[in-house]
Amino acid sequence: MKRFKSARQAQRFLAVHDQVANLFRRPAHTNSAGHRKARALAFTTWAEVTGLAAGF
Repeated sequence: MKRFKSARQAQRFLAVHDQVANLFRRPAHTNSAGHRKARALAFTTWAEVTGLAAGF
């Protein structure tokens, strides 16, 4: 609970952080090309979810 004012605040942050972190987590046993494809897909999904332009 470092730097959180309460357990509730920490839980709210961790609930959202876990969902976002799962999107960007590297799949096991991938080579560099597979990793790049997974990252591109994750960023595309993130852009769709947040409404950002896909040209980053």
